[in-house]
Amino acid sequence: MSTPDAETAAEVIRSGRGRLGIELGSTRIKACLIGHDPRTVLAVGSFTWENALEDGLWTYSLEEVWSGLQAAYADLLDDAERRHGARPATLASIGISAMMHGYLAFDADGELLVPFRTWRNTNTGPAAKELTALFETNIPLRWSIAHLHQAVIDQEPHVSQIDFMTTLAGYVHWRLTGRKVLGIGDASGMFPIDSATNTYDAELLKRYDTLVARTAPGLEVARLLPEALVAGTNAGLLTEAGAALLDPTGALQAGAVFCPPEGDAGTGMVATCSVAPRTGNVSAGTSIFAMVVLERPLAGLHHELDLVTTPAGAPVAMVHCNNGASELAAWVQLFTRFAAAAGVPVATDAAFSTLLHEALEGEADAGGLLAYNHLAGEPIAGLSGGRPLVVRTPDSDFTLANFMRAQVYGVFATLALGMRVLASENVTIDRMFAHGGVFRTAGIAQRFLAGALNAPVSVAESASEGGAWGIAVLSAFVSDPSEDLDHFLRTSVFGDAEFETTDPRPDDAAGFSAYLDRYSAGLAVQRAAIDSLGLNGATP
Repeated sequence: MSTPDAETAAEVIRSGRGRLGIELGSTRIKACLIGHDPRTVLAVGSFTWENALEDGLWTYSLEEVWSGLQAAYADLLDDAERRHGARPATLASIGISAMMHGYLAFDADGELLVPFRTWRNTNTGPAAKELTALFETNIPLRWSIAHLHQAVIDQEPHVSQIDFMTTLAGYVHWRLTGRKVLGIGDASGMFPIDSATNTYDAELLKRYDTLVARTAPGLEVARLLPEALVAGTNAGLLTEAGAALLDPTGALQAGAVFCPPEGDAGTGMVATCSVAPRTGNVSAGTSIFAMVVLERPLAGLHHELDLVTTPAGAPVAMVHCNNGASELAAWVQLFTRFAAAAGVPVATDAAFSTLLHEALEGEADAGGLLAYNHLAGEPIAGLSGGRPLVVRTPDSDFTLANFMRAQVYGVFATLALGMRVLASENVTIDRMFAHGGVFRTAGIAQRFLAGALNAPVSVAESASEGGAWGIAVLSAFVSDPSEDLDHFLRTSVFGDAEFETTDPRPDDAAGFSAYLDRYSAGLAVQRAAIDSLGLNGATP
């Protein structure tokens, strides 16, 4: 990632040529300011938040959406001041990204009808099953249409009042610009997309309206969905009201151009230069998912695979797992607290690095240990709830190295189950790109992922910047949409970027395969824990 000299950066900021990307992730809201050159990061900011389990459903309050956005933007302004002695009053372009899927439903007055239901909820099983059969394509539990249809099935009173539904990125974009639009990649996680027309599948819209004609009369799903836009489209301007929402101090002026709001999967593809066929990427955070751009349609319907699109509308197979690196982070915090209690405090990043390096000393199959990272339900593994577990046989080699290797393997295990299905479709991947915080410690998680996928894994210098940088890049693409997105990324963004590529080691691949076989068999322990402890964690 390029670093400009202070004088040049200050001039870019003061002249309003900066491009702002904001991504609302599961645990952090991140802001990233880049220059006219998309490779130049001028400033960053962030705000930490957490979802809450309320009335059995995972949610975030809309109040915290705005307080968090304001805090992340203010943090970015402070960073720009510290680095360059300048704070932007105007911006050239802005992009909003957020975790995909979920359910935000509003009435005709723009009032939220029920609390935001996030991608993490797994209460939509009956709806997803019925829609998968109706559409003859996999509809995952977390998709927006599954949330809507579950509300129809449950006869929730608010259904008759819905005027508009969208994702978190679409909601923030709407409030900042006044436009009810969505990037096509994010839209493809609401309702199936027809890649030939780059809009919602018209035949499936008709099927759905027919299905609910009696149970929800007057519900026309096409009328409720935001307009789907491809990358490079001008998606509106920052209004005065929007500027005041983002920056309550009043310093930020209206007028910045917006790109279509996108989901974190789309910005992950951009941040890893993987929007062309035969490329793919893995994004690891609170959730973990892989995106593989397809050369041809899949032969069969697989519940492990979602069919979505790139920000440009190309078809993508997505393997999405609800549980990523959160449990690994929890164990690191436990060890960090132990160090502090022992009088030798260690910073979290240093603890991560130390423990990941220790994992390198573990046996290739983690010595008989298994780590299940399921804090929430996991459809790919057939789990209705989350029960993090560490399981081992009495004769296992219980060392710190094996324990940490098992924890890292646990981050990738459910993903690997889904990738086995993709391999059965003979999908060819030239190279997998990876990004997310777990890859900040150079080479280690990357090496284990290469073994898990038995494929080369590349990490770019921009990997730790993630989706906030990716959506800032998409906002820059609006300035020159005549280019193909893949060409724009390869020439204008990643032309001279360095990628660190790790090939799978035969012993890692064999060890992980053995681990995954035991992991699959041990899922019965997970199911028993869910049944015996109940979905709310209490013994029935």
